[in-house]
Amino acid sequence: MAILELTNVSYSYAGAEPVFTGLDWSFDQNKLYGITGRSGAGKTTLLSLLAGLTNPTVGAVRFDGKDLSAINRYRYRSRDVGVIFQSFNLLPHLTAVENVELSMRASGKKIDHKRDKALALLNRVGLNAELAARRVLKLSGGEQQRVAIARALSYDPSIIVADEPTGNLDLNTQTDIVDMLAELADEGKCVIIVTHSPDVVESVDRVYELQAAPVRARKSRRGAKSTDDSGPITA
Repeated sequence: MAILELTNVSYSYAGAEPVFTGLDWSFDQNKLYGITGRSGAGKTTLLSLLAGLTNPTVGAVRFDGKDLSAINRYRYRSRDVGVIFQSFNLLPHLTAVENVELSMRASGKKIDHKRDKALALLNRVGLNAELAARRVLKLSGGEQQRVAIARALSYDPSIIVADEPTGNLDLNTQTDIVDMLAELADEGKCVIIVTHSPDVVESVDRVYELQAAPVRARKSRRGAKSTDDSGPITA
């Protein structure tokens, strides 16, 4: 069974035409997904639905078979899904390691030796102890993105959702970040990347497109076989 599912999902802002309609998508653990679409197609709105920040106008978003609207969404957001925001959303007055530790505390999970674990996570994403001790304002964009990934991993969620994680990064750093997210999928996480980058799209297992045509899931270099017979999307 898929860990995350969209069933006939549509979303409209009050008094406006639908952003998208009729999404029937599923996401499995141990896979890396890409979500693409032109500007205004609703990619960021869809991310909010997947992260439990917004409810669909029609249909349901299900985590582990349970409708998000019927469960504690704060618990879901703080324990089960890790979100990597395009603007990072780090606390600038805190150091990198303090940002990661704060996320652990907010989860409510029992996590021993938070500082040691935070430092280990930052080291995993390529930040040494010296960089971990810096306030995030003193870090480069690529370094802040790595802190954001470590923070999203800090409470060991099942799902990682990343909003344009390579949008403002140079090519080498972009490759490192995508490789890191692919590694997390290989370790059993469900990783979903919202992106407009053709290079990122070529690196994932499965791609969903928001467009004014039938949605198709297609192959990529990671070799996943998939088809999707969802109905049309209005964007």
